Formats: sequence, structure tokens, C-alpha cells
Amino acid sequence: MKHHDVIIIGAGAAGLMCASTAGYRGRDVLVLDNAKQAGRKILISGGGRCNFTNQKVEPHNFLCGNSHFVKSALARYRSSDFIELVERHGIEYHERDHGQLFCNDSAKEIVSMLMTECEWAGAQIQLRTEIVSVTKNDAGQFAVVTSNGEFSCESLVIATGGLSMPKLGASPYGYKLAEQFGLKVLPTTAGLVPFTWHTEQKARFEPLSGIAVPTTITAQDGTQFSEALLFTHRGLSGPAILQISNYWQAGQSISINLLPNESAKDKIELALANHPKQSLRNTISQWLPKRLVEALFEAALLDKALNHLGHGEREQIAQDLNEWSIVMNGTEGYRTAEVTLGGVDTNELSSKTMQSSKVTGLYFIGEVMDVSGWLGGFNFQWAWSSGVAAGMAV
Repeated sequence: MKHHDVIIIGAGAAGLMCASTAGYRGRDVLVLDNAKQAGRKILISGGGRCNFTNQKVEPHNFLCGNSHFVKSALARYRSSDFIELVERHGIEYHERDHGQLFCNDSAKEIVSMLMTECEWAGAQIQLRTEIVSVTKNDAGQFAVVTSNGEFSCESLVIATGGLSMPKLGASPYGYKLAEQFGLKVLPTTAGLVPFTWHTEQKARFEPLSGIAVPTTITAQDGTQFSEALLFTHRGLSGPAILQISNYWQAGQSISINLLPNESAKDKIELALANHPKQSLRNTISQWLPKRLVEALFEAALLDKALNHLGHGEREQIAQDLNEWSIVMNGTEGYRTAEVTLGGVDTNELSSKTMQSSKVTGLYFIGEVMDVSGWLGGFNFQWAWSSGVAAGMAV
């Protein structure tokens, strides 16, 4: 049985970050993963450009059962620290809306940078390796039996990720391991995920596939996001929908403002004063795509001139534009989800080191725990920050 100071299970963003951090501290580190390639989720993120962090990262950008948990790690390894690392490796990047940072060229540069850091730090990475069993012996060491040999270590770091994107090898292994060692795992659901239509909605809205409009979307708990909404064959997507999906429960409605920062009521009254004989269809089609207008309202109503609409009708139309309430069927699930909500209960872990409070030497980092960030580079920043926190402690 070959001994290492630290074994990390999972060669994703958090695992690789932890490996190089621990390696630079002189620790003997081995990273194990069953994939053929390290950092597979990094490679497909951001449309292949990797939205690797955000200029402005705050604790409120994260969902966690314990809202204070993320503060320590985020404060000790900031987005500016990761940006500095990216610049040191000569990776060119650009900023998009809401402070999101993307590689100019390819996400491969981020994986290459992490692999180079691991190499420089002397951390070994062993891929195509299945974990058969993990146990802890009386001497306090972990024994890890794999398809490619048996290993032991003092510190075992679980960086296995969540259940999102199963085609990339996602599995519940990390949760099972946590439960094996007596840690509480909170229920998991798909996060940052598109919504799907009910059957009757599909017939009505499927023809709108491909239309994108700026919106402000509000969940039942009052959480609100102002970003683009995209109609798809299957349902609703786009940044605003992905963001709000983290705050949505099955059966709840969402409220969509199709004219964000504008009063539909005022716009209709102004149009009525200036063009009383103009049809409702032609009026609203100046503000929104015509196909969307025709799907939202009955043809008989759209054909009416503005001065033929009753006061109550105008009020209802304005409400439908500023507060379109809709109950979606569900989400597309883990298949297309960008993150997994829930996971290893953070109340079981040290917010400073990510170590289990019950099992000395056992650490959890990244998406496997109950921490999920907003869309926009926040989940990667949590991977870097939690990875460094554990890497400094193991």
C-alpha cells in the first residue's frame, strides 16, 4: 500500500486547486479520478470559454443552509487572487455583463494552468482510476482501494462534485462517502437549470423557440434577477431563468416582467393618447417581438383599437406585461443543470479548513457540499476558494 500525505478524490476545479496548494506546502499529494481527462466540466463551461470567476464576489451570491459558512474561504482567497494567477500564466480574458470573466481563447487554458500548477507543486494526478472502497484504520489513516492499486493517507479530500451533467461522469459518490462516515447530506436538486412547459403551454409557446428578451423575473420568495429570457422548444431558459431556478420549488409560479424598468400601464395610456385608433397588436409589437405578443394575447383582443379597450382591459394587459405569472411544469433536471443544490451539510464542516468536525483528516470541497453560487463565475470561485482553504490545512 503506497502512502501519501494527502489523497484528493476528484480532478475537477476544486480538487486541482487543492492539490497545487497542498503541494506547494511540501505535502505529498495524489489526485485520483475515474475520468479520462482532468477538469472536464471546466472544458465545457462558458460555451468552451470558461467563466472562471467574477469581478465582484460576495457571500450573498451563494445559496447555503448556513449563510455564514462561505465568508471565511471567500475572504481568504478572493477572485482577485485567481485573476492574478490567470495573468501570471499569460491567459488573456475579457469581462462580460455583471462582472463575468471569460477566457479570450479557450477553457483548455484554465485546465492547462491548473495541471501546470500541480506539476510545479509536485502533486501527482492519476486518471482512469475507480475508487473501490475507503476506510479509516485505528492509526487514523485512510485506506483507499482503487482499480489501480491501494493507497493510504493522513488527509483525504473529497472533491467529487455534484450530480449535474451526468454525461461528464457526475455521480453521488461523494454523498455516499460522507454518509459512510456519519456526515449529514442535505437533499439535492438540479440548480441553474432551464424550465419545461406543461403540455398545453408547449402547444402555445413552442413556436417562440429562439426568441430572447430582456426581463426581470421574480420568484415567490421575492428573489429577483434582471437578465435575458430565452424561449426554447422545451420551455424557458436564458440567464434570468437559470438564476431564478435556484429559488424555485415545484408547483410555484414565477413572475416575469417583459418590460423591465418600464410601466406598461403608462406606455399604454401614452399610446392611447397619441394613437387612439392604433391596434393593440401594432402598439405592443413596437415593444416586444410580434410572435411573442401574439402568443401572449388573444387575437380578438389584439385586433381592437386602443380606444375600444375598456379601462379594465388596459389594466389587465399592463399587468400581463409587467407581471406575467406562470407556473412551469418542472426543470430539465441534472442533465442540463450547471450545479447541484444541497449536498454535504456545511454545519458538519469547518468553514476555515473544510474539515469534517466528526472525522479528523476528512475534507469536502467544491460542489459536493451544500454551497451553490449564482450564474456568472461564482461556482468556480467557490471551487478555488474552498480548494485553497483545504489545501492550506491538509
